[in-house]
Amino acid sequence: MAMTRARTRVLAVDFAACDGHGLCAELLPELIGSDEWGYPVLRDPKVPADLLVHARRAVAACPVMALRLDRVPAPAPGGPPSRTSRHP
Repeated sequence: MAMTRARTRVLAVDFAACDGHGLCAELLPELIGSDEWGYPVLRDPKVPADLLVHARRAVAACPVMALRLDRVPAPAPGGPPSRTSRHP
């Protein structure tokens, strides 16, 4: 039986498409603020599990589809070796 690793969800903004409506900041103020022109400022791109439903709603509500929710694979247990670690 294969074990699947949990995936981290992260928010991303396509600033070329964003028109600064500010709806995402209204729907998800825990993770998204807005600058003085109404453009989103991500406080933290990582979406905690308890906010995932709200993040999906904010993504779906974006009038120009500039907000997206990406999956980032969780690191393998033990993590990859660092560049500075030496192997015997």
